[in-house]
Amino acid sequence: MSYEIARIGGGEPDAKRFRGQSSTELVPALQEQLIHVQHVNRKSGLFGPTMLLSGHEGEVFCGEFSPDGRALATGSFDKSINLWQVYGECENYGVMKGHGNAVLEIHWKHDGTQLYTCSADKSVCVWDPDSGKRLKKLNGHTAIVNSMQTSRRGVPYLVSGGDDGTTKLWDLRVRRCVHTFEHQYQILAVSFDDTAERIFSGSLDNTVLIYDMRMRDADPEVLEGHTDSITGIDVSKDGNFLASNGMDNTVRIWDVRPFAGARNRCLRVLRGATHNFEKNLLRVRWSQKDAMLAAGSADQNVNIWDMRQLQLAYKLPGHTGSVNEIAFHPKEPIIASMASDRLIFMGELGD
Repeated sequence: MSYEIARIGGGEPDAKRFRGQSSTELVPALQEQLIHVQHVNRKSGLFGPTMLLSGHEGEVFCGEFSPDGRALATGSFDKSINLWQVYGECENYGVMKGHGNAVLEIHWKHDGTQLYTCSADKSVCVWDPDSGKRLKKLNGHTAIVNSMQTSRRGVPYLVSGGDDGTTKLWDLRVRRCVHTFEHQYQILAVSFDDTAERIFSGSLDNTVLIYDMRMRDADPEVLEGHTDSITGIDVSKDGNFLASNGMDNTVRIWDVRPFAGARNRCLRVLRGATHNFEKNLLRVRWSQKDAMLAAGSADQNVNIWDMRQLQLAYKLPGHTGSVNEIAFHPKEPIIASMASDRLIFMGELGD
């Protein structure tokens, strides 16, 4: 796979919907020796094979494509949420502000009508991406909220985990916390299973905890194998497998089918993504059809595994800081990478 950087002039965020304060531009290649400029067979509707988005004033910690694939939302150390058009010149058409500290994770509602974020300001927020307004601030955590996720279907739940050692379950219909799971160590990553009947939380103590929503007061099942803190987890789209990214420089694949048994749930250990002294929360994500898995890495590369061959398929350079998050497009072979160099790449994957 080769990269080509589209060179687009800078400009102010589009005022058609709402106006942000920061300017946005697509800049030339950062390091020509890393980016091979050549004609390639196009695989997507992107303006160029690789688009470089600049606008955040701090490290970019998180990002996700909208369900229809037309927008990308990103969150940063600069406390803002930026909205980008995926197609055309990838304009930054909106900047949403309201958090009092770094935005650490972001997700869209399944129909694209709302955005959810969590922050180091101890809160979870609900946003209207059309107006740019904050609809609700969910308070309850007493320390940094490191991670949050929404249910894929069924009851509209949201789960959040933080440095206060709690994993909180929120009912978005009433916009309040309906249950709190307590742990003695910080919670760094959370997720639901496919049916939202179980909650997974990755902890500073190297474990993944599995809480059964039908037996909320029961002790959680514990997945052990990592030898350092878990910074990112994600459940496969078919709901059968959990991926975890750890500070032990491994990505682990777990069988989380309900009747798989408690022993030997770890099926595979993948190597290639690294962590460093920064101790950023490097995430891990499955592609839409579970064919690929991507993990953030401190080596400044985008690491993507082919899950059919169980081998590293891509190790893509370009960033000059830790890659904190990678997002897969819901409809096309496009990825976005969010990094500590304050930049975002959007690029198409080749054969």
